[in-house]
Amino acid sequence: MKKGPVLRRVSVRDLTDKFEKGFADAESVGKSDESKLRELVALERHVLLEKLNSALGSLQVRVTDRTKEDVDEAISMVADLSVKLTQSEGEFSQEKEHVKILADFLKQATEDTKRLVDEEKTFARHEIEIAKAAVQRVEEAFQEQQRIPITSDNLGSEDLMKEVQDARRIKMLHQLSKVLEMKLELQELRIQLAEMSTYSNQLLKELTMSKGLEENKCFLYELDGPEILGSYLCITPRTETAPDLSECSVQWYRICSKDKEKKIISGATKLVYAPEPFDVGQILLADIVVNSERLSVQTNGPISPAPGLGSYIEELVRISETEFNVVVIQMNGETYSVHSVHIFRVGKMRVKLSEGRFVKAKESYSTSMQLCGTRGGGNAAALSLFWQAKEGLSFVLAFESDRERNAAIMLARRFAFDWSIALLGPGDCTIWNG
Repeated sequence: MKKGPVLRRVSVRDLTDKFEKGFADAESVGKSDESKLRELVALERHVLLEKLNSALGSLQVRVTDRTKEDVDEAISMVADLSVKLTQSEGEFSQEKEHVKILADFLKQATEDTKRLVDEEKTFARHEIEIAKAAVQRVEEAFQEQQRIPITSDNLGSEDLMKEVQDARRIKMLHQLSKVLEMKLELQELRIQLAEMSTYSNQLLKELTMSKGLEENKCFLYELDGPEILGSYLCITPRTETAPDLSECSVQWYRICSKDKEKKIISGATKLVYAPEPFDVGQILLADIVVNSERLSVQTNGPISPAPGLGSYIEELVRISETEFNVVVIQMNGETYSVHSVHIFRVGKMRVKLSEGRFVKAKESYSTSMQLCGTRGGGNAAALSLFWQAKEGLSFVLAFESDRERNAAIMLARRFAFDWSIALLGPGDCTIWNG
């Protein structure tokens, strides 16, 4: 009997090797045109898979039962591979589209950035030209003023000073490194000034004691603390034999450095008093009544202004409204139990206190409004102020720093003065009027 041709068993490994060989041949195509290569590789993959699937199908008919399972497994693997190939091609297309969108976005962002840089350069050149023109006008006016006799009219000089300040401001806006250096220098100078002020006060106290200009009983107490805006003064016993201050009554006064007139500070009856902006340039005095005797202690000189506070106020004046974070300590003389953060807004036309969207007080500047530093309250007195929005509605507010507290007082008084209103504390109107 004549035997038919012997069928060679094809294993899965052989099929895999054949497929990988075909895949390697497809990848060996030259890389000169990358996009065509991807299309060619994808096409050959599908063609190879179809041929491989067809070969396995024809082989499945001819193989014996022993190898049929291997062929079925190979067909299943080819089908899975075809599905994965289709999925990977879809993902690649999506990634390609995403990369294209990202490239377009980056291109647009680059163009926008370039446009903004060009606009900023143009604006900076324009500002510098304005500054140069202002400086030139100042120089010309100064030369003209040297040729013309000085008159009593100071309006022209004030305008010139404003132009100089604007020119310097514009110039400094484009020299940030110098501005930073100046801020650091100012901060160091403020620290040195505070140290020198404390040391000077101590020397003055020792000098007063050594000269013996007062009676011995006047040296029972003294004022402790820097005599500068932003600090607080505390009456303390000088000797152990001094009577207990808890049994004494206290009243603070202001003494004008010009006419030496003594005027009472209404409500300032505590051992601690924090100078407020209105006290700058005036001497503070405290009368102490102990055992039916009246003793007095006073500052060694007028209260000094806080370094840098004036320039800070000039910056805030240019803003229509300035916000400060505060905590309500008292409301209408009663302790306020909820110590949540409120916003205290000082504007050119009104003052407003709010908690979130809820407005607790909003009043325009008027003669019934009062604003001053808290007259007492311990160590926190330098951080708090008293504000009477209108008759029957008042608050005691605590700020984050003494600088912000004093800035809020000075700023509100500045805006109120523009409306011909003296915004002071209780009993201070007579002082304002002289």
